Amino acid sequence: MTTIAGKYQHYKNENIDDYFSAVGVPYMGRKMMSMSSPLMEITLDGEHMTIKNSSLMRTVENKFKLGEEYVENMPSAIIKSVTTLVNDKQIQTQSVVEGTGANCGRQYDFTDDECIVTLTHENAKTPGKRYFRRIK
Repeated sequence: MTTIAGKYQHYKNENIDDYFSAVGVPYMGRKMMSMSSPLMEITLDGEHMTIKNSSLMRTVENKFKLGEEYVENMPSAIIKSVTTLVNDKQIQTQSVVEGTGANCGRQYDFTDDECIVTLTHENAKTPGKRYFRRIK
């Protein structure tokens, strides 16, 4: 059985610059995020989850209860999100950007070896993907 909790090291992106451009991230921010290689740590304690992304630029940690709304503070926006456990190999976050009302989301797909995070936004024609290898 696949375990969601663990540490994951970023190793590649797919369509990430196009995705960040479509959602309005400035050029320098896009380039910095595209080149970053964050460490993602996920912990799960019953219905409580923490997702922490650490890079040289910054650390972002979100603690929340599955199925309940929480606030994510991004550099240029406040996002209201709800994260659900779909099954033992997938979690989904549905979000609304405060101020614009834009819908966006993340889907985390897990295997024994990696996690693929698919980023969606109503202004992006193509989703962005970030690939992470599980650290054993």
